Order: sequence, then C-alpha cells, then structure tokens
Amino acid sequence: MRRGFKSQAERLAAEIRERHGCGDTDPAPLDAVARELGVTIVPADKLIDRARFVELEALQPDAFSGATFRLPSGHKVIVYNPLHANGRTRSNQAHELAHIILDHDVRTIERIGNLTFLTCDLEQEEEADWLGGCLLLPRALLLKGAFAGLSPAQIAETYNTSEPMARFRLNASGVLVQVGRSKAAKARRRAGK
Repeated sequence: MRRGFKSQAERLAAEIRERHGCGDTDPAPLDAVARELGVTIVPADKLIDRARFVELEALQPDAFSGATFRLPSGHKVIVYNPLHANGRTRSNQAHELAHIILDHDVRTIERIGNLTFLTCDLEQEEEADWLGGCLLLPRALLLKGAFAGLSPAQIAETYNTSEPMARFRLNASGVLVQVGRSKAAKARRRAGK
C-alpha cells in the first residue's frame, strides 16, 4: 500500500460518515453512500440465475464476492454474491464502494474455470479492503469495542459486518496493541499504589 494511505483512508471515511450524520463510532450507511455516489447495489441473482452462483461456489468457494460494473451510460452498479451472509455482504459492498470512491481502474485479467473477468491490481485491492473497513468499522468504534472486551465475533455481530473484517480491522489498525498497552499501564498504576 502506498505510504500514508491508511491515514488518508481513515480521514476520508470519517468525512464520508460525517456527511451522512454519523458519529465517530457509527458505521457508514452504505445505501446512503451508494446514493451519494450515484451507484446502484443489487444481488447478482437479480441478473442471472442463482444456480450459477451455487455452481461457481462448488467450483471455487468464495471466487465471487462482488463486482462493480460501469455501464455505457456511465452509471455504476455493484453486484454482490447473494449466497453470502449479511455481514459478509456488507463487507463486500463497502469494498466495492471503496474502489469507486478511490476511482480505481480494472487492470488484471482473472480466470476461474471457463469464466474470465477483470479485476484491480493487488495494491488497489488492499486499498479497497482498508477503506471499506474504515467505512464499516471506524477506529473509534473498534477502540470502544476493544475496551469493552468485545471479541471480533461480537463486534461483527453488533455492527453487521463479517468476523474476518472485524478481526482484520482490530489487528491492522493497531487497536488491540493500543488497548493492551493502556490496560497494562492502568494495572501498573494500580499495583504501584
């Protein structure tokens, strides 16, 4: 990831959440963000038969989470996997919205079985993961949850995201280290009294 991107993404997500009336510990309202960007979000089984996704899932589990299509009119449509749980779906949608917010271009050709599709390069995928996580699980929300002793599973359930996303954000943001140091310092102060 390019230098300084993580801090930039945290600030960008905070600005987006603020525009939508969210506090420091509120996830971004993805539907409202999509409307602001002029993006439509639809489950893929509204476009093709659900059985095709069951077939793809059997061929390669988790091969398809979501994709953004730019129509000839310029309108953007996010299509997501209807087989995923709601928390995972929100993580997928946030990831795709992040690609749009960051104005990423598709650059890489991928193949799964007889299916060919375009994707972003690895750096752009990492950036979309990071910004998507910032939209759903702001650092202040993670700090609050970690100080309250919530596990990644509890944070995911409480804030309607995937457990891997909650675990990723807790670890990668440094929140667990910060909370651990704070609790250790507090324990040392109590022991020194």
